[in-house]
Amino acid sequence: MTAYFIRRLLLIIPTFLGITVLVFAITRVVPGGPIERMMLQAQQMQGREGGKSTGGATGAAGESQRQPLSPDQIQVLKAYYGFDKPILVSYGQWLAKVLSGDLGMSTRYYEPVWRMIRSRIPISLYFGLFSMVMVYGVCIPLGISKAVRHKSAFDNVTSVVVFTGYAIPGWVVGVLLLVLLASHWEVFPLGGLVSDDFEEFALIHQIGDLLWHTALPLTAYMLGSFSVLTLLMKNALMDNLSADYVRTAIAKGLSFKQAVFRHALRNSLIPVATTFGDNISIILSGSFLIEKIFNINGMGLLGYESVIDRDYPVVMGILVISSLLFMIGNILSDFCVALVDPRVQFGQGR
Repeated sequence: MTAYFIRRLLLIIPTFLGITVLVFAITRVVPGGPIERMMLQAQQMQGREGGKSTGGATGAAGESQRQPLSPDQIQVLKAYYGFDKPILVSYGQWLAKVLSGDLGMSTRYYEPVWRMIRSRIPISLYFGLFSMVMVYGVCIPLGISKAVRHKSAFDNVTSVVVFTGYAIPGWVVGVLLLVLLASHWEVFPLGGLVSDDFEEFALIHQIGDLLWHTALPLTAYMLGSFSVLTLLMKNALMDNLSADYVRTAIAKGLSFKQAVFRHALRNSLIPVATTFGDNISIILSGSFLIEKIFNINGMGLLGYESVIDRDYPVVMGILVISSLLFMIGNILSDFCVALVDPRVQFGQGR
């Protein structure tokens, strides 16, 4: 098993190179980059200046407005942003900076990319860890209860709630909660992470204010994964409860409760364990729609804005972090499966 995990760790290198070189090449091909943005800004400035001119000067202004920057100026900008070199050469220079801990400089805000990402990480970690603890803490017991009470009133009612939550996107739930509980009834704030006078509160009041602000977005965050994990736990446990080894354990004198918790439950946790590592990357990625609705400056909103603004260094910086977390999460999923099911022997018999 140790050799298997070592191979998986080594596979991170070519996978990371493949992901980053592909996205890096796309950022060099798609239009609307920093040079085009500067040309558009210069064109808009010339348009305002040309609008003030009259007579024959209008034609000359219109001609220059079509090409606001000279070829030499464009070449200087390409050299500044690294667009004057072949893709593989530029990628090699970018990768060398990344390996040295430098994610580059934002072409939109002219700030270090790592500083921008670092300022958003605590917010994303707060929501990601909080939602993951809540989801696993509720879904596993709920899935167990639904499995052992299959077709009961409790199972039917909770199934309606679970399927409704699965059918409605989290951001739609966020809008509904915001309209009803924040705007109409004014139970919760309209947005933001804390109040304006948060620093003046006592510690207990600060904790309460933070929970008050995060109740609605946290509910929207949890809804989709809450439904999936509950049904996954229920179905896995029901499959194991109908297995021969559970009936044999009951026939030998174990109670139904003992058969569930001593035998069926551990095997039922295997599908749940396979999804645990995937949630590692989701902790930081967040949901840009929910963060946009509730005005939360997390990683999801930063990634969305960087794509819209064609801020490629920020896009690549977020890709570096999210791809590494995703690949490490897959390895953690295998480790969790091996932890839950001792029968699993990765790499044996090959």
